[in-house]
Amino acid sequence: MRRFVPIIASLLLTGLSAPTAAKDYGQHGAVFPVIEDDLLATIQSKLIAMQASGALDRANRQLAARTEAHVRRPPRVTGIAAATETRRWTYDPTITVEKDLRDGQGRVVVHAGTRVNPLDTVPLRQKLVFLDGDDAAQVAWARAHTTALDAKLILVAGSPFDLMKAEQRRFYFDQSGTLTRHFGIHAVPALVEQTGRTLRITELLIPRAKGDQR
Repeated sequence: MRRFVPIIASLLLTGLSAPTAAKDYGQHGAVFPVIEDDLLATIQSKLIAMQASGALDRANRQLAARTEAHVRRPPRVTGIAAATETRRWTYDPTITVEKDLRDGQGRVVVHAGTRVNPLDTVPLRQKLVFLDGDDAAQVAWARAHTTALDAKLILVAGSPFDLMKAEQRRFYFDQSGTLTRHFGIHAVPALVEQTGRTLRITELLIPRAKGDQR
């Protein structure tokens, strides 16, 4: 094998030193210079023009107004109706850990396959009351049957700010229906209460004034 080394080296040197032939194929078609506006410069010029015309201030005011309106009255949670019957069921929040959970030092604190119930460490100390803030009967029922100490009032529709001012109580909002969807709630008013290591959920038919057929 050693006698082939000089031959291989010679071939490599010959290939490296051989001149490379270049052929001019001429020009085919018109050639134009690349002209491209700088994106940031374009945006900046448009912003300057909008500021000069007052359009930028108008856009900012419109955005602020839309944001305030959205915060004061979030979009109604879809798929939620007024309860037409009382319905109860039990919700078990227990989960099975799918993989080992480790602390900051890499030590396993919860092994995969362990069943964990969040209520064992974080009990539900207040009832969760879901209601339609635009339904006067539901608001009146919540006022009469709950207090600020024993329940959190969570709207699926209406303005929490207007109700806080009127009722002098804190109101929350189920943004995007996250909680009602999690608990499987489809009608309000609805109660979520802890019973032992499970949650009892009740969609409640409440008394209404004659002619109120929500």
